[in-house]
Amino acid sequence: MSEPTSPSGMHTADEEHVPVLDDSLRSGARAVSEEVIPLVEETAIVGKREVITGRVRVQTVTDVIEELARADVQRETVDVTRVPIDRIVETAPEIRTEGDVTIVPALEEVLVVEKRLVLKEEVHIRRRVESEAVEVPVTLRKQRAIVERLVPDAPKPDGDTSS
Repeated sequence: MSEPTSPSGMHTADEEHVPVLDDSLRSGARAVSEEVIPLVEETAIVGKREVITGRVRVQTVTDVIEELARADVQRETVDVTRVPIDRIVETAPEIRTEGDVTIVPALEEVLVVEKRLVLKEEVHIRRRVESEAVEVPVTLRKQRAIVERLVPDAPKPDGDTSS
């Protein structure tokens, strides 16, 4: 009889000689029972795919808030008073400040047999500071985000052709 062959029908030199039934019958009285058990190995291939599990909708809303802005403002006014002097002076007086009054001399030259400096008047300038609380309406904007979770599109059962 012929020797066993590989499943592909090709015989290789590395194959072991596996006794078959004919060989065991030829060997005589002793019966040797041998079986060939093929070894199998499984392999797994892991793959991945993208699956949408949900959706999110985000929108921003702008709220308008009317408020009163409060502040203290100052207003400065000036009172001007003319004080007549009519006095002869040798030199022009400097501009000076006495307390909250600034004094500015006003001079005039007068022609006489001799020239003299006459202080005609002083201009007294007094400063006053007034505070006043004011309220001005202002519009403020404030944004907030609304997040809404949406269910993913459910797969349609087979045969459903609606929409």
